[in-house]
Amino acid sequence: MKFTVINLGCKVNRVESDDVAAALIAQGGRSVSMEQADLVVVNTCTVTGEADKKARKAVRQALRANGYSQVLVTGCASAIDPGEFRDMDARVEVVPKGRLSERIPSDPGARALRMGEGFRTRVSIKVQDGCDHACTFCIVHVARGRATSVSAARVVDEAVAYARAGAKEIVLTGINLGSYASEGVDLAGLLERLLERTASFDGRGAPPRFRVSSIEPQDVSDNLVDIMARSEGRVCRHLHLPLQSGSSRVLSEMARDYSADWFEALVSRMYERMPMLSLSTDVIVGFPGETEEDFLMTKELVERLAFSCLHVFPYSLREGTPAALRTDQVDEQVKRRRAAQLRRLSAELGRRDYERRVGTVEQVAVEANSALTESYHEVPVPLMAMAGDLVPVVIQPRAEGC
Repeated sequence: MKFTVINLGCKVNRVESDDVAAALIAQGGRSVSMEQADLVVVNTCTVTGEADKKARKAVRQALRANGYSQVLVTGCASAIDPGEFRDMDARVEVVPKGRLSERIPSDPGARALRMGEGFRTRVSIKVQDGCDHACTFCIVHVARGRATSVSAARVVDEAVAYARAGAKEIVLTGINLGSYASEGVDLAGLLERLLERTASFDGRGAPPRFRVSSIEPQDVSDNLVDIMARSEGRVCRHLHLPLQSGSSRVLSEMARDYSADWFEALVSRMYERMPMLSLSTDVIVGFPGETEEDFLMTKELVERLAFSCLHVFPYSLREGTPAALRTDQVDEQVKRRRAAQLRRLSAELGRRDYERRVGTVEQVAVEANSALTESYHEVPVPLMAMAGDLVPVVIQPRAEGC
């Protein structure tokens, strides 16, 4: 079968899409352009109204690409409104995320294929799905359902297989990763097991390192901070820690489980344990009712906390969420102005974070045309290094954003 996989949305979607592609290749399939494909898989996102539009557009493009391909639609947008996609064309098949493995069964060889071209140095493992929170701007908890976790034994087996195949950075991903819990093992306990089981592989150089992807601040436990601090870089001293707003009032109206002061105290404790910690974050600007004072509080807080990168999102109304019903929506021009200010600040914060690392040594995971530091900065490929290497480098002076 000739196929194309179209991925939309978050890093978890990316892992799921990679798994689908690897499973199809393991069954003898071949990845081709959309115009040549017998099967087009569209993995959708629904985090914002704009994401929904992109999902519908992607399905229409797949249908127009040729007159015979089957279009398999999965992911969060299809979970919220499957009928909308089914009604587009008889060639559309909607498959819920939980049943995707039945429709496209995996294969023992699929894992090895994920270590092929494009997956060799860094590979992600989805260890958790779903969310038990209900932020007022978000509908993902409806699309994904309650929080669930992959068994620790399965995660460890998959990580060991990737490490034996040559992976040097293994990224743990999930919708609400910090809620990971399997048979009495939390996220910190899972990392302990992973470090122990991948400590050495004869003749394969340095053991792999692990990176924790986005994690909610209230889920950062003392044990997690401890294992990051004492693992000597095998658990990357980098976290993506969503803030969303620097105003405690706005955070409360978002139904976030912390205040701005609490968040700042958490980050201060983390910097005390790990002075060279790198933190990136998400910020929403223009949430309903956000005043100029609220925005300035956000701007001042992210600068005080010295983030290395800001992912800035102008609030996008998502039908079906409490925030969408509010009458105090912020003007689009105001949202664009605030977003532009924070993006400029993000570039400056990224430059500052990089410059404070100049002259220090960090391990870099080498890919074909770039290398990624422990602190999540891209640097040139070191001399004599090859794709698949994990090597120490002295950070050299150069301007760097996020």
